[in-house]
Amino acid sequence: MKLHIKNMVCPRCELVVRIELERFGLNPLAVSLGEAEIAEELSESQKNELGKELGKYGFELIEDKKNKLVSQIKLLIFQLLHHPEPLIKTNLSEHLAEQTGQEYSLLSHAFSKQEGLTIEKYFIQQRVERAKKLLREGEMNLSEISYKLQYSSVSYLSNQFKKIVGISPSEFKQAHGDKRL
Repeated sequence: MKLHIKNMVCPRCELVVRIELERFGLNPLAVSLGEAEIAEELSESQKNELGKELGKYGFELIEDKKNKLVSQIKLLIFQLLHHPEPLIKTNLSEHLAEQTGQEYSLLSHAFSKQEGLTIEKYFIQQRVERAKKLLREGEMNLSEISYKLQYSSVSYLSNQFKKIVGISPSEFKQAHGDKRL
């Protein structure tokens, strides 16, 4: 049985989910970002109980198809922004449609309805959050960050950053550089 799980964003999340599934008496066959495959079939009451257990760690079982789709979109965006090298050579809408096997208009409508913002705005917010993290780590300069996050220029990154954060990347780096926040 495949379980779809919201808020899994890192390898530690996979480990926590695997441990919780085992603690719950289940046999996880595979655990990856956003999902887990288990050998057993669960009743509705078992799913509810498992959902409560996973909820203690900030995870949520997803049953609804639209929720699964929105979760998949978020996971694809996360993977794009955290991959060591730029992943896509097309635009975001084409990439998401190709990866999900769905028309982009359907993806866009489901995402906007559930999240209250467009996929594009969410992507920009996540890119800026990733830029903030990379600036805090202090291992890359702004030009390298711009390339890694697939911005067309450093000034474009700087403009989006300032619009969302309220200060320039340089001011942010001065205030937060090399501090593990």
